[in-house]
Amino acid sequence: MKAIVIGAGIGGMTAAIALEQVGIDTAVFEAVKEMKPVGAAISVWPNGVKCLNALGMKAQLRALSGNMAYMAYHDAHSGTPLTRFSLLPLVQQVGEYPSPVARAELQAMLIDTYGRPRIRFGKRVTHVEQHARGVTAWFDDGTQESGDFLVAADGTHSVLRAWVTGEKRERRYAGYVNWNGLVTLDESIAPADQWTTFVGEGKRVSLMPVSGQRFYYFFDVPLPKGLAQDRASAKQDLKSYFRDWAAPVQRLIESLDASTINRVEIHDIEPFSRFVRGRVALLGDAAHSTTPDIGQGGCAAMEDAVVLAQTLATHSLGIEDALLRYQARRVERTRDLVLKARKRCDVTHARDAAVTAAWYADLRNETGERVLAGMCDTIEGGPLG
Repeated sequence: MKAIVIGAGIGGMTAAIALEQVGIDTAVFEAVKEMKPVGAAISVWPNGVKCLNALGMKAQLRALSGNMAYMAYHDAHSGTPLTRFSLLPLVQQVGEYPSPVARAELQAMLIDTYGRPRIRFGKRVTHVEQHARGVTAWFDDGTQESGDFLVAADGTHSVLRAWVTGEKRERRYAGYVNWNGLVTLDESIAPADQWTTFVGEGKRVSLMPVSGQRFYYFFDVPLPKGLAQDRASAKQDLKSYFRDWAAPVQRLIESLDASTINRVEIHDIEPFSRFVRGRVALLGDAAHSTTPDIGQGGCAAMEDAVVLAQTLATHSLGIEDALLRYQARRVERTRDLVLKARKRCDVTHARDAAVTAAWYADLRNETGERVLAGMCDTIEGGPLG
């Protein structure tokens, strides 16, 4: 059996690895000529970690991960702590650690595990055709590839999504802009073993430790979409938006190399109820594009990959039947994640100022139980518990 995998991002590579481990041959095609991951880092929560562990990458992932032992929120202007608590109760309940990692390093780990020379870069899919023998994918260079089924892991701007779902949905602007990157770890800004977030005015400044004595940082600001801003103006833009924030935030901004700052307008897509058409299955952002507000976009793609491979390996009524079973296991789970992230987004970014103010007030009395309970609920909803 042979699978065509469209997309060599996190979802596509995890799927290719998972499929090969259950005895399915794969051919991976990627539109770009060179992989340049979008975003500086990713928080792989324990549900995602378990997926990579199950695929044999436990040691490699741990080597790339930062030590995120605590979580803390600080007041935007004074810098004083609102709450701080250990993540150990979460680890003990779900049975695994969270793994904040540099996205490029995670991507390289997946590609190297699969085999970089095997990936065919510069192959942008244009359309697919199903026939009695399986599926054929056509590419913009005029070439084609045939297989028994196809996995469309071609991202939030998926070429194949509308063909599979039978509808075209526009991306929904979530209402805020995110700046992110990597910076040398500095404990005068935040502790080296803590996820630290400064909050106020519907804005956020957050830092997570990753390997190599670095912080992954991000800034969020509610803004209209389409502003004439880019990397060239990023540092000055951040100084303006956070000019009266606490001293650690100012030190962080001053330490940034403007040429390495990513600026992203955040979107999601209304959840779909269909991921499969015949022998073609959507996976990852192509199936369920979400905001990053609960850190589950990449994890959900990893879950998809594991479930897809499990389903194909454990059912014998044919490929189309197995893909529909994959769909049945993933539609509600991913819908829940997209809507949870959207709800969280609205609270943290002051869609309703009174709701956000109440959240800030609640943080002053937060001991960790409520936050961790919500995280555990999300994590334990994954396919590996």
